Amino acid sequence: MYPTTGRFLATLAESHTPLSRVTLFRPDGRTEELEHTTGTVNVDQGQQCRRSCSVSLPDPSLIPRTESDKYQLYGAQLRVECGVQIGSYQELVPVGQFWIDGVDGDVDDGPAVITGQSLECVVQADKFTAPWRATGNAVAAITALIRRSLPDAAVTATATDAAIGPRTWDIGDDPWEAILEIAATIGADVYCDAGGGFVIAELPDLLTTTPAWTIAAGEHGVYLSAARGMSTKDVHNGILVRGENAETGINTGAVLVVDNDPGSPTYWNGPYGRRPRFHSSPTLTTTGQCLSAGTLLLRKALAPNATANLRSLVNPALEVGDVLRVVYLDGTADLVQAAAFSISIGLGGDFVVQAISAKEGA
Repeated sequence: MYPTTGRFLATLAESHTPLSRVTLFRPDGRTEELEHTTGTVNVDQGQQCRRSCSVSLPDPSLIPRTESDKYQLYGAQLRVECGVQIGSYQELVPVGQFWIDGVDGDVDDGPAVITGQSLECVVQADKFTAPWRATGNAVAAITALIRRSLPDAAVTATATDAAIGPRTWDIGDDPWEAILEIAATIGADVYCDAGGGFVIAELPDLLTTTPAWTIAAGEHGVYLSAARGMSTKDVHNGILVRGENAETGINTGAVLVVDNDPGSPTYWNGPYGRRPRFHSSPTLTTTGQCLSAGTLLLRKALAPNATANLRSLVNPALEVGDVLRVVYLDGTADLVQAAAFSISIGLGGDFVVQAISAKEGA
């Protein structure tokens, strides 16, 4: 969750005025705050560009009509912030830094609608024009690939780093796919956060991570309703990991990591059956690395086995991957992990958080 003051989360459950601010960063260095009417920021852990936005402006003058207009928006970025106000207290948090990929609308009456994607798209679009070789440690290799396209990018790593085997990508390959391959070596996700910085982090463990937010029913709570379910789609209970490096000639033996908890509904030798997933990469050069990567990849592979859709009051500081504690009307509780949600810019109200990895009796 994006860092806030202690008052921010408490204010969400009170009667407050929603705030929003949209700032345009032009390629020539100029910035300006944009008057806006409505908009949406979508956040989805399942997308390579984790955040996307659509913002409506009453002034149609931003709709490009000449080559000069286009030059002022090609390479421009949009920052969107949302927050709360009660009396003299107000607080805004970023909900995304976006590379503008479209502007359109009625040139006479408006509105002008700006769309954009979070900054993973910049790395993704910057395909290799020469072979690229990664070696050394995973975090340094990922950071180098990000800063190849965004030299000033802030990169924060909380995942445990490890050495990787040398790996060369060819002309035309996707650098973001390269980043994800290296990240898998250390069982990490890589994404652009709400403030425009890049994060290298492991998927949190529900049972050991302190919940970032409590969604509770009752007085002073933010809970509105919930639906709970289960799914077998994309749920694997074993990961077979191999390291095969043609550059060094090193091939590790296959390492199989499975759900070995007899009390788990996805137990490898249980009624669910055996549903392995396979992962191989030249960056894995030892059986220890394969075991470590497989253990963390298994956590991600098991995550979708339980689902929850939670309707609550809007929390613009939320990040997908956050562990949430949900307290229902009957007083029972679950731990869940935020996977996707949409924020209506400046409207407050409520939103639906799609969650995975629900654990009962939290």
